[in-house]
Amino acid sequence: MILSMDEIINAVCLHQAERKGVKPTDVTVELSWDEDTGFTAEVWVNSRSQYLIESNLIEAILRYLYSEYNIRTYSDRVKLDLEDEIIAIVEQ
Repeated sequence: MILSMDEIINAVCLHQAERKGVKPTDVTVELSWDEDTGFTAEVWVNSRSQYLIESNLIEAILRYLYSEYNIRTYSDRVKLDLEDEIIAIVEQ
């Protein structure tokens, strides 16, 4: 299974909204990749910025897979990759 960049952003929005007690529409996410830091995201909630590292992104993806697709999997089965955009590859 492959999750698009939009689905990864949705996963992070849902996860952060649940953690912060806000609506998913109150969360803004910008994904990025850098040679030094790898995959990261900058998240804005209520005008506050927070940086997430790859393990945080994978945690959000795991929760999204379970809530949206009823798929339970392990973090070592989720890989982020950079093609035309950032995607998540989920081994089943």
